[in-house]
Amino acid sequence: MTESDKGFFGEYGGKYVAEVLRSALDELEVSFKEAMNDESFLKELNEIQRDYIGRETPLLYAKTATEILGGAPIYIKLEGLANTGAHKINNAIGQCLLAKRMGKTRIIAETGAGQHGVATAAACAKLGLDCTVYMGEVDVRRQQPNVAAMEMYGAKVQAVTSGSRTLKDAVNEAMRDWAANFGNTHYVLGSALGPAPFPDIVRTFQSVIGNEVKRQCAERNIEIGAMIACVGGGSNSIGFFAPFIDQKEPRLIGVEAGGIGPNVGENASRMTGNASREGIVQGYKSRFLLDNDGQSLPTRSISAGLDYMGIGPQLAELGKTGRVEFLSALDSEALEAVKFFAKNEGVLFALESAHAGAAAIKLAPKMPKDKAIIVNMSGRGDKDIFITCPVFRPDEWKIFLESELERLAEQKDIHNAKLMEKSK
Repeated sequence: MTESDKGFFGEYGGKYVAEVLRSALDELEVSFKEAMNDESFLKELNEIQRDYIGRETPLLYAKTATEILGGAPIYIKLEGLANTGAHKINNAIGQCLLAKRMGKTRIIAETGAGQHGVATAAACAKLGLDCTVYMGEVDVRRQQPNVAAMEMYGAKVQAVTSGSRTLKDAVNEAMRDWAANFGNTHYVLGSALGPAPFPDIVRTFQSVIGNEVKRQCAERNIEIGAMIACVGGGSNSIGFFAPFIDQKEPRLIGVEAGGIGPNVGENASRMTGNASREGIVQGYKSRFLLDNDGQSLPTRSISAGLDYMGIGPQLAELGKTGRVEFLSALDSEALEAVKFFAKNEGVLFALESAHAGAAAIKLAPKMPKDKAIIVNMSGRGDKDIFITCPVFRPDEWKIFLESELERLAEQKDIHNAKLMEKSK
């Protein structure tokens, strides 16, 4: 079940969109298949992956962490070392290159944690494409460093003020834009979800992660016991799992956002909680956090990239069949994982990726020493400093912010004084 069957993975997936978008999706599907059989396109993609993204990314043996935990050896796939700091660039470059091949001049995207927005903005800057990124107002506020980076790359960041003002609403706005402007515009959807063919496209471009892991482990004679990745929509996990899906082994484990508890509005657990149900939302059928009327329920996670009400259709089907096991990690466990791997391995996990790290910490002591755990560090934690520092060092962070506000006020006063002097 590596690829969809007419857009479906079992009963999940599909293309449930307004007629105005069907032609755009059909055009995209044909163009994608042609591109993936075009040697010149694949050669250019490979060169950009090597020279711009920085592939292949390292597979790090977490020696100290392994010794502390006992049991299975832990290896970390360092996707955070890819250009722009996360796995998102793999898909962004692939789709932007495809859009350019299709003759599109404008790119739109949605983003939650901001990494997909940063990656898309960077890809557009690299390839000479106009870029607009939709981002929920809540995420804009808590991910300002990424907003600043997107603007540095030349993108317009459009804050979405409707609904819950998070990733779900950013997706809705991006879809509206695409429906109105698909003639010259391509929507770079950031996760392995949405209407077909997006789940296949995103998995294909992200499968570079899993293909590298498979090759790296073979070269080093590493026998894989389990592969662990965080799961929001599912782009990093499905790309990480892709080469292994049709095998019986290794174990494939997806880790959702457990938030602060099991109740509605306290987490974003679609496969592990008891609040999700099947539904058709944002153009595809999958499992979502919905109420009895089919309206989306509130979600919560310390990690903006996992704070989404749905899950990609392929992962939903793989969870249903049991090929992918699903766990959840609490916000507190993710924070502890950030500290653990930073202190013991010198690796700073993004909060999203730290959910996978938290699961590895629990699982390693229970597994034999002859089979490894591979953790996908899908991004690095630089972007989360405004979230983690108030938790880890609240007093110092408060002093820092107060001093910054004072410095900005002083700069403003100096600037105003200069303007007044010039006006005299």
